[in-house]
Amino acid sequence: MKGMDNKSVGAGDRPGQGGTGFSKKGFILAAIGSSVGLGNMWKFPYITGENGGAAFFLLFIICLVVVGLPILLAEMTIGRGGRSNASASLFNLTNKKHWKWFGLISIVTAFLIMSYYGVVAGWTMHYMIQSFSGALSDVNMDYAAAFLGFAGGYMPLFWSAVVMAITGFVIAKGVSSGIEKFNKILIPGFLILLLILMVRALTLPGAMEGAEFFLKPDFSKLNEESVLIALGHSFFSLSLGMGCMLTYGSYVQKDQSLGKASLAIAGGDLLYAFVAGLVIFPTVFAYGMEPSSGVGLAFIALPAAFAQMPLGFLFGGLFFLLLAIAALTSAVSILEVPVAYAMEQWKWSRKKTAIILASFAFLLGVPSALSVEGTSGPLSNLLIFGKTIFDLFDFSTSYILMPIGGLIITLFTGYAWKRAGEEAGLTGGIYRTWMFLLRYVCPLLIILIFLYSVGVLDFGTD
Repeated sequence: MKGMDNKSVGAGDRPGQGGTGFSKKGFILAAIGSSVGLGNMWKFPYITGENGGAAFFLLFIICLVVVGLPILLAEMTIGRGGRSNASASLFNLTNKKHWKWFGLISIVTAFLIMSYYGVVAGWTMHYMIQSFSGALSDVNMDYAAAFLGFAGGYMPLFWSAVVMAITGFVIAKGVSSGIEKFNKILIPGFLILLLILMVRALTLPGAMEGAEFFLKPDFSKLNEESVLIALGHSFFSLSLGMGCMLTYGSYVQKDQSLGKASLAIAGGDLLYAFVAGLVIFPTVFAYGMEPSSGVGLAFIALPAAFAQMPLGFLFGGLFFLLLAIAALTSAVSILEVPVAYAMEQWKWSRKKTAIILASFAFLLGVPSALSVEGTSGPLSNLLIFGKTIFDLFDFSTSYILMPIGGLIITLFTGYAWKRAGEEAGLTGGIYRTWMFLLRYVCPLLIILIFLYSVGVLDFGTD
């Protein structure tokens, strides 16, 4: 970090951290790396296309400003003010033990997410190797059967172990030498790959139909459900409610503007998701594929499209390399949350903590890896509350624990901690607006997101 070393030394040191904190640039890149995950790479383009294209995109920006940015700033402010893990920071700022227990929710959430997120991240690495090797280049292949066969076998365990090993290694190197350096290399590389794939996608015959699907405003498709989908994604896309931004905030320099950093992180997250849409939909439409959400789009429709493309093995490999980078940068931020807690709680070394928690996260993820719905996996028919183990972990963390974690952050910053504005560097009207959003608007909207996610609010037509 030439030219920044003298500024960053000691900036994020905490007892037992054994290293410096983030430089100013390094913090923003690491936070963008945390927010740009697998969901953003295919979920955001899909929900945008299904909810009015550019009309939904504008709605999403509004929701990002109203919900995402205030909570993002709150998380980072708590982290820097508390100078500790996601649990202890809340206690340090109030000296009230019940906030420490509330803070543990985000730590548990992050660890649970890491267990199954590593499985999906492993899928991207497997498909990257398969694409570069040409194994996915057969236009006559049944790509749905190929994916289900892979996801229902035992190979995902190997790739999940690889993901955990890489993630643990980066975290073991420390904040400055590991996490920051990792993101400084991968995030610019991520953008370069994204732009290369965007140019390739937009120059395909028939690509403009896909671009129009993604970008043409259709306000008739916007409804109450669209608003809640946009609100939910503005919350989830920034990795809020699971302690990532709070933990990263605890390593930030005291003279860094958190307000400007919040804008840069949200802007970077938005840019990456937007460009991803210009990669995915032109490619899907150019080869007559039906756009679909989640796993089907990334691991079935797109490989089939790349198989028909000149040099498809190369562009397919680059696409899954892109997904792997997005997965790994997010995985590092997710695992760092429980690592920071365990280091301070039990006085373990960073290396020991990273190895132990990465190993336990892998073991906890084994049932998820073997229970993917629709496969012939050993645990795929085992249902708990009507869901496979994989889906249960995903649902309980994404739709229950993360909103609860976000609600805790808004209530803590809005009501319990009296010096939030001072730490955030906000005064006057901007501070009053921030407080108004955190005290009244964000809690209400988070509750609505929660009720919609769990099915209490239903906008189905009769």
